Formats: sequence, structure tokens, C-alpha cells
Amino acid sequence: MLNLNLIREKSDYVIERLKIKNFDASELVAGILKLDETRRRIQGETNSKEAEMNALSKSIGILFKEGKQDEANEAREKTSRIKDDIKELNLKLDEVSAKLQNSLVLLPNIPCELVPAGTSEKDNKLIRSGGKIPELGAAAQPHWELAEKYRLIDFELGNKITGAGFPVYRGKGAKLQRALINFFLEENQKAGYEEILPPLVVNEDSGFGTGQLPDKEGMMYHVSSDNLYLIPTAEVPVTNLYRDIILDESEFPIMNTAYTPCFRREAGSYGKDVRGLNRLHQFDKVEIVQIQHPDKSYETLDEMVKHVESLLIKLELPYRIIALCGGDISFASALTYDFEVFSAAQKRWLEVSSVSNFESFQANRMKLRYKSQENKGTILAHTLNGSSLALPRIVAALLENNQTGDGITIPEAIRQYTGFSRID
Repeated sequence: MLNLNLIREKSDYVIERLKIKNFDASELVAGILKLDETRRRIQGETNSKEAEMNALSKSIGILFKEGKQDEANEAREKTSRIKDDIKELNLKLDEVSAKLQNSLVLLPNIPCELVPAGTSEKDNKLIRSGGKIPELGAAAQPHWELAEKYRLIDFELGNKITGAGFPVYRGKGAKLQRALINFFLEENQKAGYEEILPPLVVNEDSGFGTGQLPDKEGMMYHVSSDNLYLIPTAEVPVTNLYRDIILDESEFPIMNTAYTPCFRREAGSYGKDVRGLNRLHQFDKVEIVQIQHPDKSYETLDEMVKHVESLLIKLELPYRIIALCGGDISFASALTYDFEVFSAAQKRWLEVSSVSNFESFQANRMKLRYKSQENKGTILAHTLNGSSLALPRIVAALLENNQTGDGITIPEAIRQYTGFSRID
């Protein structure tokens, strides 16, 4: 959520910058400023009434002591009327404040100056690429055929148990999944991240804090009887560990990593691009989250990008890093870099990670602040997160890119975790 002071003091700047996200904020900002003006006027009237009532309350006892009973009773009656006025003003204040809050949450985060202009993914900017794209023969198979051939993943059995998008991993497929999770977690811990094992369901406050609610409500599974949501990513529970917290400046950076299953409804997804592991309703992912000082968040973002890149290099996967344009970046993000790996049998790039800086947008929603040693006040922290990594498309690319005529070769970096070097 954008800071109200920023909107109040730099409304033209907010409107102009949000055009990069192809978001016309002019009408919404005008409404916010009007509501803010009304709220401040009502608050001023309330404060004046409270001051008047306090002064009268103090005078009543004095008037009685002085024997001025009529004046004291008159002051008491006036105090009662003022109380009613204050009660009415508070009701109006609550109503206006709620409308103001509901309007504020509709504004996306302001994009960083590095975000390229554009309307869709075709306008995203290639930052760099690495790895070698393998040359497979005409007999190369996509991962869903390889999964069936080597009894690694059973999509039909998952469909029977639950529905489409809920695969069953078995045998070496299950071991490969577990191996990748352990590999990612241990690499993250080596880089300084503390492992967290969070809940898989969150409440509304947590969904609001990281920006999933109300923006992505349709993408989340809702447990209506308890009003809880299955997490779409570990970012939600892990970042919300610090909701309503005031940190000390010396605690930066806070670095957490977590493995969780993730649940996404992916409403409207269909077609050939969602076959196999390309798009699932339940999938495994390892996440990294940082809470950082505002002056260091973009330096931290670069470090997180390099860390995710190092994982793909160790897995020997061809990859590319892309800066998302204004039309493709998320509602809450100020700057996002996507990672894609090349799936050789499908002959297409698959997104496997997004690494984002949210600046103070999530922190403002969560009331996550820190004590500034210089200003001796509290300041909003910056939050960042990234996938390191999402497993389904990593597995798809590993199976396809490393297939041979008689099996699939396992990258050396994860053999200590799988316990085998080939799938035959």
C-alpha cells in the first residue's frame, strides 16, 4: 500500500509513475485526496470537541466548590451534548477512514525507474543469459512422456484422487523432487538464510499484508468455513512473520528461506502450454525472503538475483534473466526479474523464478517498521522475495534436457541428494 503522505505531497508523481504499469490513477488519487481532506476535517472537529469537553469537565467541580450550582449543572448538560456530538463525529470518521483505506488498497505499487515501459511480456527486457541449450534428436520426448515411460509422475492417478493439476510423484520421481528441495534449502542456508517451516494456510490479514488480498483472491483456495486461505507461495506466511513488528536497525538484513507446497487455482488456464508440469494447482517451491533497510534493498535485490542464478548454473540448465515491463509486473512489486529455463523437447522457455523488491509497499500494509538510530523514530522497512526455486518446470527441463536414448542423466550437483546418477 502506498504511503498516504506520498500521495498527498506528490500526487502528480504517483499518477505519472503508475502510467508505467498502464494504470490510470488520476480519478482514484483525486478521490483519495478528497476523502483524506474530509477525514482530517472531521478529526479536527473531533479534537476541538474533545478539548472543549475536557475543559468543561474540569470546570464542573470548581463551579460546585464555588457554590455556582446552576452554572455547574449547565456545564454538565453541555458536556453531555458534546459527548453526543463526538460520538456522531467518530461514526463519520470511521466511515470515511474505511472508505479511504478501501481506496488506498486499489493503488498498485509505484514501479522503480528501472522498470521498462510496455504492455505485455513481449516488452520485457532481456538482462542476460547463460548455459548451453542441448541439441536433442528427433526422438526427444517431452517431460510428460518421459515421466510415464520411467514411472516418475502419474498425472492420471492425481486426476483420479483430486483433479487435474495435482500430480502424484513416485519412485525416482519422488526422490528427485525431495533431492531438489534439499539442494535448494541447503544452498540457501549456505548463503545466510535461516530456514523456516511455516503454516500452509493463512488468515485474511496475512493475505492482505503481502498483497494477495484483495488483488489475487480469485487465484487462491479459500477454506470458507474457517475463512482461511491455502498459501500460493511461502512468501505470504514468511513475510507475515514480521507483521506489526518494530525492528531495530541493527537486525538488518533478516534472511529467511522456506520450503512449502503451494496452491493456486490458476483460473482460466488451458491449452497445450499447461500440459504436464507446466502449470499445476499444487506444486513444491523453495522461497527466499529478505527484510532490509531501504538504503540497501536494491543492492540486496541484485544479490538475490545472483544467488538464484548460481542455482541454475549448478543444475547446468540454460537460463535467461528478464526484467518485467510495466504491463507484466505484479500489483505489489516495484521491480521484478524473472528467470526462465529452456525446455529442450518443448522448445520453449519456462518461468521458474521471480525475484522482486516491493520496497515499503508490503511493509506499509503489514505495519513493519524499524527504529532509526539517526532520526530516533520509526521508518517502514523494505521487503524482497524470490523463488529459489519453483520445482515443476525445473523438473520438466531437467528431464527433457538430460534425456538420452536409454535414460536420463542427473546433474552432478544433486546426485548426493538423489542417491543415483541416472534414471533408467
